[in-house]
Amino acid sequence: MDLKGFLSIAQILVSTLVVVLVLMQVRGTGFGAALGGQDYTFRTKRGLQRSLHRLTIVVMFVFVGISMWSVIAS
Repeated sequence: MDLKGFLSIAQILVSTLVVVLVLMQVRGTGFGAALGGQDYTFRTKRGLQRSLHRLTIVVMFVFVGISMWSVIAS
């Protein structure tokens, strides 16, 4: 497998992971919460919610890095 193929597969896997992490963070009931229909009160993130938030940020940086690497390599 060449570098381009590896980067494409890695990008697909990381993007899928980003989608899963974002969907795990959605609170509230139903699809309306995902579109902003939830309560707008400020709450601090604790425990698992904080870990998911930080992991999402890290995975997004990895995704952007792979995307930039893919553009440079092509």
